[in-house]
Amino acid sequence: MIPPPANPAHQPGPARTPGADAIAAAQPTGMILRLGPITLRTSPRTITVTAGLIVAAVVLGAVGMTVGSSSLPIGDVVAALLNGITGGPDLGKASKIVLDIRLPRVVTTVFAGAALGLSGAVFQSVSRNALGSPEIIGFTTGAATGAIIQIIVFDAGPVTVALGAVLGGLVTAVVVYLLSVKNRITGGYRLILVGIGVGAVLQAVNNLLLVTGDLDSAITANFWLSGSLDARGWAHALPVMIGALVAIPLLHALGRRATLMEMGDDTASQLGIRVERTRLQLIAVAVLLAALATATAGPIAFIALAAPQLATRLTRAPGMPVFTAAVTGSTLLVVADLLARSVPVLATAPIGRVTGVVGGLYLIWLLTRTKQV
Repeated sequence: MIPPPANPAHQPGPARTPGADAIAAAQPTGMILRLGPITLRTSPRTITVTAGLIVAAVVLGAVGMTVGSSSLPIGDVVAALLNGITGGPDLGKASKIVLDIRLPRVVTTVFAGAALGLSGAVFQSVSRNALGSPEIIGFTTGAATGAIIQIIVFDAGPVTVALGAVLGGLVTAVVVYLLSVKNRITGGYRLILVGIGVGAVLQAVNNLLLVTGDLDSAITANFWLSGSLDARGWAHALPVMIGALVAIPLLHALGRRATLMEMGDDTASQLGIRVERTRLQLIAVAVLLAALATATAGPIAFIALAAPQLATRLTRAPGMPVFTAAVTGSTLLVVADLLARSVPVLATAPIGRVTGVVGGLYLIWLLTRTKQV
């Protein structure tokens, strides 16, 4: 009698080293792009989605430059931009409006959205939670506290207010990090819960500062807290643009380590990842990005929360989205700004309030669908 063949699943095979499954899961797949010393692994779907988002942001940004107190045809906007790039003839009023007033606003919008998208991607990866974003963890509130102190207490100008916002965000990050450390480890729910608590305290401090300041300072602070992209020039655009462009390659370099850390600290440590050091590096970059965006445009809700998740759903790519999250954040903020200026009912609504309403609805939807909450 011939015995039945053994089940292949139970056949002895080569021993797998600890974390081998994690390595296989975290190994990027798809096509490889080489740009000098930089190697990028991506997929056709990711390239298509990213290119589509870039085109949408460019087109909508150009359309946004036609809207304002002086309406311009889209042809004049495109001609002014091309002449500004190629050094063509000056178109007079159209060139001045486009290049000196509206283009800096669009550039600020694009890179503030990119900074928020990148920051949200990092915090959601570090916390391993869809609710991880700088406004929920409290870093945006801390940046607002730094700005309000400059406005209410010191009656500071725009540059000092921006510096105060950056400093406030960084100090808040240090406080949240130190309070969330347990046995020299942070991250996960503890980071989010501590951040929510610190953010609640800082929100109370902000309200106290508003009611104790004089009327003019309180009005200025309230306007800043609303989030606005009005009257943004190159002095606003350049810091957040430089910050986002520097952060993208840094986060790309840390991306695979962040993906391994999402599988658990023990697994990542077995694979040679310095978990807490990497986590601290990621948080530092993300906090600086959120602080720069807040200093540039005031508190902007929703973008950091939604951009990384939308990027992941659109591309279906594993791991922490970096460039795609940045592009998604840019597109979302460009769309929100265009809607805020184009829809009559929102004519006087600051961009921060518009994104806050949308973000609140999105958060409610997310809470109803997230099993971890």
